Parts: sequence; structure tokens; C-alpha cells
Amino acid sequence: MRLKDTVIALLVLSLIGILAAFWLAPAGLREAPPASVTTLQGKQLSLPSLRGRPVLVTFWSTSCRSCVEEIPHLVELYREYAHRGLEIIGIAMAYDPPDRVIAMREARGITYPLALDIDSRVARTFGGVSVTPSSFLIAPDGRVVHQAAGELDMDKVRKLVAGMIAGNDTIAVN
Repeated sequence: MRLKDTVIALLVLSLIGILAAFWLAPAGLREAPPASVTTLQGKQLSLPSLRGRPVLVTFWSTSCRSCVEEIPHLVELYREYAHRGLEIIGIAMAYDPPDRVIAMREARGITYPLALDIDSRVARTFGGVSVTPSSFLIAPDGRVVHQAAGELDMDKVRKLVAGMIAGNDTIAVN
């Protein structure tokens, strides 16, 4: 009888462990959606065309204090890694007036591409993003390896980006 109880307990613990692993699994197990945007400069960017490069997609708003505070860190990250393959795409939420987005780009010296999500199509594609900032770090193989609702842990993102770039010396920079 004791052996039977031990076996059942081990099976239950194993099942709980497997379920916990699935429940707590990182976002890196899923493929990034095949989203595409048109930047403020009129350039078409699609995630599938950026395969082979790390990509940070960040949804933001000019009225979001955390988003505005995050901009200098994103500009610095882009300055540091763009020439080695990193792409950052800032996507302004549908409720953000285009003229305010353009004014913010100029005022904050945003050098990475910005796009307007006027109809919320891209936000829906990423699972219904409604919180800003919301960011998705996509590995060169197209998997979402980190996502955050709220401010990014820039040290973590920097380490992840550096690791992706170091692990892929063949990243093509357009």
C-alpha cells in the first residue's frame, strides 16, 4: 500500500511540474506575428522581412509618461546596436494624434523608425495590446523571446540583444 501511495504522489508531483512549466513558460516559445507597418517616413517594414535580425517592437503613446521616459534608453540602444543589426520599431497607439507623434519624434530626437497604428490593426495582431508601453523583443529566428507590459528592464534587453548579435555574426544590415 505504501509503494502505491508513493507512486501516485510522484505522478501527481510530475503532473504539477509539467503544468507549472507550461503555465510559466516564457513568451519565447511563440512566433512573432507577421505584422507590417508604414513608418512616418513612408518606408514599409514587415517583421518577416526583418528575419535574421533582432527586432524590438514597442507600442507607445505621447501621453504615456513611462513611454516618454523610456525613449532616451531606446534611442541609446538603437544608436549602440543598429549598425550591428538591431531594429527598433516604435508603434504609436491609434488614439495618438499623428501630429503629436511627429512633434515627439522631433523633440526627443527619436532616430529609430516610428509608425502609426491608426486602426489598431498591429496592436490586435500582437494579441490586443492596450497597455503602454508594451514591448516585444523578437529573436533573429522570429520568436518572441521577451515581452513586457510597462517599462522595459533595459539591462535585461541590452543583454539579450548583445547575446543575439554576438551569436549571429551574419546579421544582414539593410
